[in-house]
Amino acid sequence: MSDLENFRAETAAWLEANCPPEMRQPMVDESDACWGGRNPTYKPGQKEWLDIMAAKGWTVPDWPKEYGGGGLSGAETKILLREMARLKCRSPLSSFGIWMLGPALLHFGTEEQKKHFLPQIARGEIRWCQGYSEPGSGSDLASLQTSAVEQGDHYVVNGQKIWTSYADQADWIFCLTRTDKSEKHKGITFLLFDMASEGVTTKPIKLISGASPFCETFFDDVKVPKSYGEGISSIVFEENRGWDVAKYLLGHERSMISDQGSSAGGSLGAKFADQVGRDAIGRLDDPMLRAELADMDIELLAFRAMAERFGDTFKAGLCHPAQPNMMKYAGTEINKRRHELIMSAGGSQLLEWESEATNGGLSARSWLRTKANSIEGGTSEVMLNVVSKQILQLPNS
Repeated sequence: MSDLENFRAETAAWLEANCPPEMRQPMVDESDACWGGRNPTYKPGQKEWLDIMAAKGWTVPDWPKEYGGGGLSGAETKILLREMARLKCRSPLSSFGIWMLGPALLHFGTEEQKKHFLPQIARGEIRWCQGYSEPGSGSDLASLQTSAVEQGDHYVVNGQKIWTSYADQADWIFCLTRTDKSEKHKGITFLLFDMASEGVTTKPIKLISGASPFCETFFDDVKVPKSYGEGISSIVFEENRGWDVAKYLLGHERSMISDQGSSAGGSLGAKFADQVGRDAIGRLDDPMLRAELADMDIELLAFRAMAERFGDTFKAGLCHPAQPNMMKYAGTEINKRRHELIMSAGGSQLLEWESEATNGGLSARSWLRTKANSIEGGTSEVMLNVVSKQILQLPNS
């Protein structure tokens, strides 16, 4: 038996023995995710599963052990994720720190920043939010105007961010600020600071789904220390070089968002066969819907294969710089189409909004939530423009 086969067997046995039963049940919606943080609210099994996985370094299995990770190779990480999926083990931690800030710190951070922030992220002790988009700086992110003015041993931050996911529940923020007004791209600084700082306020933005994952975030004379002690700078990389960090992080964000396409559940055919009815040989008794669902299954399988290849090349630094844009667009379109099919197959009953029969309108609310997929992390129109110019090399007109 090879080393990887041994690892697979040992991993499967360990997961079977250690994953709480509650963490092997399907997630109902976003509220079932474990986000950790300073003041978390845990559902049954979540804290136990988080602590067990964090102690093993498996909340971030491919991060180095000295930063709270598992130190696994790429092949071992794949095996772990596949065994978790096979055994229906939930992810122990949802975290913008893991998906976005962590990779940026591993690439651009100082040793002091890595040793301070990364283990806390791995253990789920800090919940982060992302301060990027502004009311006048969406597609043209580099035009941002939130300012950070140097005053002695600190910066004073003033401005506003918008679409800040879970800002009202976050502990810290990684925030793009303008430190030089004479340079558009070279005048941006990437700052880390506490959301409990005086002068930080948030206001949830209610969506058509009824949920409020996005917020407006306001900074009014917020004092951000230059250092948090022991050489731990609040600036990632260098002053006025934050655009380099921002671009790198966006690649990881778009890769994360594209996972909505590959992480969708199993075939929808079986889900709706009993509801719609079965034909004489047990198939869903609606040939048109059956064909659409089969096409969806094929598209999902193809996307998952493409996503696995993309993940390998992305982590190895070998993919095209615009490929995360392509994956983000494809993944979100698949996710939207899947939810459209769910609504079509469920008929008018799924449009109901509040009763127990529809779990509080879960399908309808989830369908409406997917409309934001075309905006968050970069609009679909911008993604297509980037792909057309940088990958297909099409002319501007």
